[in-house]
Amino acid sequence: MIKRMITIILLLAIFLVGCSKDETEENDAVNESEPVTKEADGSEEMEGLPNDDLQKGSENESVHALQKALIEIGYPVEETGIFDELTTWAITDIQLQQEDLAVNGVYDLAVKNVMEQILHGELQTKIGSGLEQPTNPNEFTETIENPYEILVLVNKSYALPADFEPEDLVVPNVPFPFSEDDPKKQLRQEAAHALEQLFAASKRDGLELYAQSGFRSYDRQEAIFASNVEAHGEEHANTFSARAGESEHQSGLVMDVTSQEVNFDLITDFGDTNEGKWLKDYAHEYGFIVRYPEGKENITKYQYEPWHLRYVGKKVAEEITANDLTLEEYLGAK
Repeated sequence: MIKRMITIILLLAIFLVGCSKDETEENDAVNESEPVTKEADGSEEMEGLPNDDLQKGSENESVHALQKALIEIGYPVEETGIFDELTTWAITDIQLQQEDLAVNGVYDLAVKNVMEQILHGELQTKIGSGLEQPTNPNEFTETIENPYEILVLVNKSYALPADFEPEDLVVPNVPFPFSEDDPKKQLRQEAAHALEQLFAASKRDGLELYAQSGFRSYDRQEAIFASNVEAHGEEHANTFSARAGESEHQSGLVMDVTSQEVNFDLITDFGDTNEGKWLKDYAHEYGFIVRYPEGKENITKYQYEPWHLRYVGKKVAEEITANDLTLEEYLGAK
């Protein structure tokens, strides 16, 4: 009898130990599965997308995070922490494939939203279908490979493609000294909106600015330069007029402005008017710079043009103005 009871007790003990072991293994299995579930929902990768605005030249941890996300999408960028040519191309390529995005090569919250959808598989993007990948991303080339970026450098060394015409040209709601429906009234949408704000501010200060000449096609610039060469000779013409492709006007980011005091002409005397002085002091607050400033002719290769406003965005315009730089100096190019 006693032997039977001992046997029963031992069997119960073995059974209880076995159940405890199974429960422990089951708990371990559940614990091991939790990180897999977290990774699968994509929450970790989304935490890395930055919230701040970034553009070419930015250098910080946010750029690292952006580049990491671009690599995950499939773009052949490097995680350097510097917003370089390839990063600018990748952002521009994404923008060109989405109708609702401004095309400027700048990363902002709108781009972040699209990238999140791409990473979640809610949107499709095809690498290079908006803008072909540059062949020399770390070097400037004679023909600019990404004409859409907001900081595109156009001068006697770096020319826009002959067939480039911005897709987002609009006519800003500002005064013009002529009523004709002319393509030169146009600017790219972002620059046009900024110009409207600039004109409104100058009007509040009692000034009267007029927009004179914005977008200019490759063919139109070719005709203008040929006319200036015929009238002044090529060497002199090249100091105040650009060859086709080398004109910033083709970028859609430039507006020549004037005032009634100089009979709406584009002359250096405009810099001495109240309007010209105001632009020198305040244009940067609206994202514009006086592209060809006085005393910088040896860098820009053009004469002083106080009427020539180039849109580069507020952040860069403020840095260029505060440090008395040209766009060439800011970008470290010539």
